[in-house]
Amino acid sequence: MSRPHGRGLVLLVVLAVVVAGTGCGRKGPPVAPERRLPAAPSGMSATVESDSIVVSWTVPRTRVDGTAFRDLAVTKLFRRAEAEGEPEKSAMVSRGEVVGWERLAEIKPDAPAPAVIAGNTVRWVDRKALRVDQRYVYVTTVIDSTGRSSAPSERLAVLFLTAPRPPEALAADAGDGEVQLAWKPPTGLVDGNPLRGDISYVILRGAGAEGALQPVKAEPVPGLTYVDRGLENETTYRYVVRAVRKEGEATAYGEPSMVATATPVKRTPPPAPSNLLAIPSETLVRLTWTASASPDVATYAIYRATGTGPFVRIGTTPAINIVFTDRDVKRGEQYRYAVTALDRARTPNESPQSNEVTVTVP
Repeated sequence: MSRPHGRGLVLLVVLAVVVAGTGCGRKGPPVAPERRLPAAPSGMSATVESDSIVVSWTVPRTRVDGTAFRDLAVTKLFRRAEAEGEPEKSAMVSRGEVVGWERLAEIKPDAPAPAVIAGNTVRWVDRKALRVDQRYVYVTTVIDSTGRSSAPSERLAVLFLTAPRPPEALAADAGDGEVQLAWKPPTGLVDGNPLRGDISYVILRGAGAEGALQPVKAEPVPGLTYVDRGLENETTYRYVVRAVRKEGEATAYGEPSMVATATPVKRTPPPAPSNLLAIPSETLVRLTWTASASPDVATYAIYRATGTGPFVRIGTTPAINIVFTDRDVKRGEQYRYAVTALDRARTPNESPQSNEVTVTVP
């Protein structure tokens, strides 16, 4: 059998390439393999707690090419200790590991503990052999079900700063729709050294006996007092305060103080009823008045005095009523009347008295 030569050989090669390119049935240009990798995690953040560094980040929802990333198999967290002024070490992935970095955790979506996953956010508490005033750098990666790893996240550098002790003697004094807080500063740092650095405070509040404690303000507050306003009266609130130490770019949060509770109460009385009228007859005195302007009135209290004697409460009536009949009267006796309004507070606030009216029973 003779072999093709010259142009015949070239034609056969071209045909072979065409057949190879069309035989798989795919349409459009192929996607480069690296564009199918998961996108890198993002949103790296951390806080220094009393004895730990709490690291959080966001798991990607897409791949590098923009398609959905649904087959997360594992998230990895890596750490490296770096000295002050040391050149930054780049993070490079090889066979699923970041070369030259310590792997702290492999977190699987179906069994994340001790990590905490909320939506696409992962939270890890690092307590592994931390040294005070050491700078730690973190990166994370994600791996899909086929073993393909993302690129590392951005570097997150954290200085492990000594945290302050808890504030002391937290006191909560309830007012009308507010609670006044006061506390004493920490006695020092958790390692026994004197308190130093810029110290501020995070105030946490919870409603009821078991309500979750949440920050009252987004940023720590200076000073040793705070007035928490805009609260619901008759609701019990729980408070703790944490000291925050800041030096340069480093921040450390101390443990919370003891809990203090307070229940705001309404202390402002409603306006007085007005236009009180008294109509006597032989056996009774009928009273009527204009309602207090407050929508929070629960009852009205009726007061009576005989002659020039002192006023004595003789009855109450629900706020829906603005009339009262006094049947315990004697013919020929002179009586003075007044009415007050009481609100719905746990300890009701009583308004000033209405106008006073005087009548004589015929």
